[in-house]
Amino acid sequence: MKKIFYLLLLFSVVSFSQEIALLKYSGGGDWYANPTSLPNLIKYCNATINTQIKTKPATVEPASPDLFSYPYVHMTGHGNVVFSAADSNNLKNYLLAGGFLHIDDNYGMDQYIRKEIKKIFPNNSLVEIPASHAIFQKPFSFPNGLPKIHEHDGKRPQAFGLFIKNKLILLYTYECDLGDGWEDPEVNNDPAAIREKALKMGANIINYIFNN
Repeated sequence: MKKIFYLLLLFSVVSFSQEIALLKYSGGGDWYANPTSLPNLIKYCNATINTQIKTKPATVEPASPDLFSYPYVHMTGHGNVVFSAADSNNLKNYLLAGGFLHIDDNYGMDQYIRKEIKKIFPNNSLVEIPASHAIFQKPFSFPNGLPKIHEHDGKRPQAFGLFIKNKLILLYTYECDLGDGWEDPEVNNDPAAIREKALKMGANIINYIFNN
């Protein structure tokens, strides 16, 4: 019965593969940070890698059954994150069913999110993703792995992941702030080259999800 249940969940994810969502979590953190980032990423991907994603991202809560409608769910913020037991269970089922969670630390989330990830998969650990991984290879090449988009405290950017049967199901981008580079140019006054680098890395993530 468990296998049939997961197959049904997988079908529900794949059936709605042209829309992505932002995760609205509890705990007091600003889940709504970077409001222009996902719309700009969608626009870039539709123009450069031939996706047909709906131009307006959805908003979804971690315990909602609607979670299974989106192949890619994005999470960001600067502060506290708290997953309830229902949140953690639903996120686990979603990820095992073929969904993908991308957590982009907007500086300040790290101390909170790591313990919440442990609630979802207590027996699995985040591992650093090597630059040789497919997510850094196509359609744009990042030979050094995750790029640095926003300088905060001089630490190197790192991409961490959770893998199930060698498949990446959760991506945690740390000391990078991709969402900063996805936002409208006037928000952070990032140089065009930095924004392009961020959008290309975002396109690689979307490409990986839609083609694996």
